[in-house]
Amino acid sequence: MGSKSVDQVLDAAAAGVHYSALRLDELNVQGSMSAEEQPTTSGLENGHQEPFVIGVAGGASSGKTTVCKMIIDQLRDQRVVVVTQESFYYGLTDQELIHVHDYNFDHPDAFDTELLLSCMKNLKRGKAVDIPNYNFKTYKSVPNARKVNPSDVIILEGILVFHDSRLRDLMNMKIFVDTDADVRLTRRIRRDTIEKGRDIKTVLDQYSKFVKPAFEDFILPTKKYADIIIPRGGDNDVAIDLIVQHIRTKLGQHDLCKVHPNLYVIQTTYQIRGMHTIIRDAATATHDFIFYADRLIRLVVEHGLGHLPFQEKQVITPTGSVYTGVEFSKRLCGISVIRSGESMENALRACCKGIKIGKILIHREGDNGQQLIYQNLPKDIANRHVLLLDPILGTGNSAVQAISLLLKKGVQEANIIFLNLISW
Repeated sequence: MGSKSVDQVLDAAAAGVHYSALRLDELNVQGSMSAEEQPTTSGLENGHQEPFVIGVAGGASSGKTTVCKMIIDQLRDQRVVVVTQESFYYGLTDQELIHVHDYNFDHPDAFDTELLLSCMKNLKRGKAVDIPNYNFKTYKSVPNARKVNPSDVIILEGILVFHDSRLRDLMNMKIFVDTDADVRLTRRIRRDTIEKGRDIKTVLDQYSKFVKPAFEDFILPTKKYADIIIPRGGDNDVAIDLIVQHIRTKLGQHDLCKVHPNLYVIQTTYQIRGMHTIIRDAATATHDFIFYADRLIRLVVEHGLGHLPFQEKQVITPTGSVYTGVEFSKRLCGISVIRSGESMENALRACCKGIKIGKILIHREGDNGQQLIYQNLPKDIANRHVLLLDPILGTGNSAVQAISLLLKKGVQEANIIFLNLISW
């Protein structure tokens, strides 16, 4: 490579994170935290990554199970487990069995919510749990009937899973399946007569006496807690596709992004990993290192530009038609942290024609307490959006000093985007 310091940096960064852009409107730049002060993601135990918990609620026979199955089918590359609220019905006493047709199975008190809550908390902590099995013919629960292991995605399905705030707090996504009442009743008649061996009169009596009032009193009010409402249940393929895409995005999100919402990481692909492999290889020739490093830097710059504010703009195409597009902020400049930041300047110029680029030189070891050695910034920088360029983040000291200088010059935190290739 011809530079011992670059080799050392790349070797040390071999297990690092590939960052794309960091917005500073929510970042405290007064100083860096020690290892003991660093925030950690919640719900991690023994190295287990916290799962993505989805709550699926809705009226009886609304299509919740179908929605869950469609989500599972599309998340083939993830471990998914379904926990049903029906498994946590209380077993009926002998006295209750005598008057079973007068028992309200749609009331919140019919469920052992404490046991359900305990199981969900353990699953979220990465512990395996035993789920009971409820028999709807004997109305008894078989304890420890099914062992459920920790998974990437946990789907909690049931009519009243949104009713208890403690359960809602465990969910990353809440889905309410909204289906017409007549459709739900038709499905319920079919299900209860075929699967549960009940006669139609019993089903209709139970529906009018318990199911319909319970839906209006307990289930429908929880619709307001939903993040997503799916009309027509499993018939809504578009909604399911969007939900699955969102889940995949969240699962692929780096843990630090969950701690710092102003941090953005480029989605890893085999192309990106391949280029990182080349630039981290000590045997890579200098010209290959430069070529692939420039490609990666170009990706980082373009990704960072995508986070600039924009406004709608209409233009006339050569055919005379109107095209509605967007126009990005024109008051933009780049600031490179000398020397490494200068390696990102060509990519920025290639993406933004005629862009102004300033420079900041910071002595890493300090110079009698004066770390800022040189600065050359646009005079109107306070009124610009700033792309701060520094490809390798080590201690973060240079970045903190550079950002502090920009803030002193009047640049708004929300207008600073820090572009970085490797952090370690």
